[in-house]
Amino acid sequence: MTALVLDGKRCAKETEERLAQQVAELKERTGGTPILATILVGADPASATYVKMKGNACRRVGMDSMAIELPETTTTEELLAKINELNNNADVHGILLQHPVPAQIDERACFDAIAAHKDVDGVTCLGFGRMAMKEPAYGAATPAGIMRIMEEYNIELEGKHVVVVGRSPILGKPMAMMMLNANATVTICHSRTQNLPEFVKQADIIVGAVGKPELIKAEWIKDGAVVIDAGYHPGGVGDIELSPLKERVSAYTPVPGGVGPMTINTLILQTLESGLKQLG
Repeated sequence: MTALVLDGKRCAKETEERLAQQVAELKERTGGTPILATILVGADPASATYVKMKGNACRRVGMDSMAIELPETTTTEELLAKINELNNNADVHGILLQHPVPAQIDERACFDAIAAHKDVDGVTCLGFGRMAMKEPAYGAATPAGIMRIMEEYNIELEGKHVVVVGRSPILGKPMAMMMLNANATVTICHSRTQNLPEFVKQADIIVGAVGKPELIKAEWIKDGAVVIDAGYHPGGVGDIELSPLKERVSAYTPVPGGVGPMTINTLILQTLESGLKQLG
């Protein structure tokens, strides 16, 4: 069989066209523009690139971004003060703290300081808990983007066995909860799981979210499975060995061009949703 390519880049582009129209209508009706504040601590080149991409995505749909750059020496207290300032700024509708932050900063405390109604990246404990309980919340952007891809391509989740390899608080754990809420049966594995290949072989849908290049081997994945690769590493590879799978799985996300574009697109979508609520 020739696998269906789950084209996140196409989905994101089509969504941007709709978002641009909504932003234009919002501006005309209220005179306001949704604004995403991005906080970059330190000078990590990859993080700087990601923040720039998010700002560009805002501008493509007519929204604004506020780029805040703090030095590598920033303390937890200084970062908390900046987040509090943004929480109280009525012109800011969404707040993104770029991960990771320097080692001296308590990242979890800073994530959780973001006001729930501005947590458009879905990183707070409160947001995670509300999402898990099916209460209104902005989902973590990468897993929420994956759920949107699945919906776009009509991938059946109910009753399927989903194996999520990865347990990070902003990817693996929320991914598992979203799949569970969609009536899938979910197994969570990680880099220290014993007999990992045996779990992967059971998956109707496999999600690679472990952050290690091609940790998940093609030979572990059964024919006809749906393959979602949320990893991206130098050389253009993900967490799953994709090349040998393209003729025997039913669908897969390419790397790049699959999950990545939908992560940023979901962040922009949720910022617009926040702006619509706050601007009326």
